[in-house]
Amino acid sequence: MSLSLSLQVEAIYRQDSGKVLATLARLLGDIDLAEEATQDAFVTALKSWESKGIPAKPVEWLISTGRFKAIDAIRKRSRLTVLEPELEHRIEEIQEANLSFSERDIKDDRLRLIFTCCHPAIDPTVQIPLTLREVCGLSTQDIAKAFLVPTATMAQRIVRGKAKIRSARIPFVMPDAASLPERLESVLSVVYLVFNEGYSASSGTAALRSDLSQEAIRLARTLLDLLPDPEVRGLLALMLLHESRQAARTNQEADIVLLEEQDRSLWDRKLIEEGLLLVQQSLASREFGFYTIQAAISAVHAESKSTQETDWAQIVALYNVLRQIDPSPVVELNRAVAVAMRDGPQAGLDLVDNLLETDQLADYHLAHSARGEFLRQLGKPTDAKSALEKALSLARQTPEQRLLRRRIDSLVLK
Repeated sequence: MSLSLSLQVEAIYRQDSGKVLATLARLLGDIDLAEEATQDAFVTALKSWESKGIPAKPVEWLISTGRFKAIDAIRKRSRLTVLEPELEHRIEEIQEANLSFSERDIKDDRLRLIFTCCHPAIDPTVQIPLTLREVCGLSTQDIAKAFLVPTATMAQRIVRGKAKIRSARIPFVMPDAASLPERLESVLSVVYLVFNEGYSASSGTAALRSDLSQEAIRLARTLLDLLPDPEVRGLLALMLLHESRQAARTNQEADIVLLEEQDRSLWDRKLIEEGLLLVQQSLASREFGFYTIQAAISAVHAESKSTQETDWAQIVALYNVLRQIDPSPVVELNRAVAVAMRDGPQAGLDLVDNLLETDQLADYHLAHSARGEFLRQLGKPTDAKSALEKALSLARQTPEQRLLRRRIDSLVLK
């Protein structure tokens, strides 16, 4: 097998395996079987494409191949010469599935899978982790770290969620209009987390995963068509405003460029204008929440010519509202950074130290990174070095590690 083909298949897997899994989950009605079929399809692709070449529509080829691999798997699971009626029926259903897949159907399958994983019959503590695993493709270890629980505990939750989908026969379909609102909060949380993983990968060699951030934006647009809710507008606005900075967030060496150092002429004004309009519409409804307030904060940045000219007082005021809606440690950390920009580094350091004393952010590298920056600004390079080294020990993304090393090396110790 050529190295070139292997790399091309790996790239297709990274970008499109989620689409293949989502469609197979709908066709097969079983996430575990869909996962197995997806893996089998990619293994088959490595062998088949070496001699025949990569097909014009690789996603459709993988779905079709995965479906037939699932038929084989079902047959192998029966030790009887004649299949049990239920297995026979399942095979017939799969074989009768439409062989032509429209691009729209495949894209919507991602949203169908999200709604399935966020079904009210599934434990709320399981819904988001299950969706992140199945839709976003995050590892169980990364999800466990995000939710501050042991990996084994998170693995059990995900297994329990998939078992519930099977036992309750939860359909892989979009809910009707009456059922949409009760499932919207979980779905928005998942879409936002998918975007965040694309906007700033939790681990790995790349800072960005544009395939995930673009997919999250597409999902939000589809949601807005289904349900023109102010918070759907707010979430879409938030993602568009963040996405507008993508071209300026890394340099030619794929190193991270911090907000204050970004070339704002590279920001996408079209995305900014759309995001600003959505923020205004959501705020005008007076029924907005968490996502709209965050979008309003991003809007202040988007309308500012530089970090120095940013209205930090307005941003702090918006964070004061946000902490009432969602009093989380991460919101408090972001507020501390805004307070430091308004009132000086000592004010920010005091807030971060108070947060770290609670142990809620003890393993969060960005908290220690912010602390190190405040200490540097206060002329305490030795203390800053210790804080930045702590951040470096916790960071799991290679570009972030490089950024922290550069900041450590730039310190002039007294």
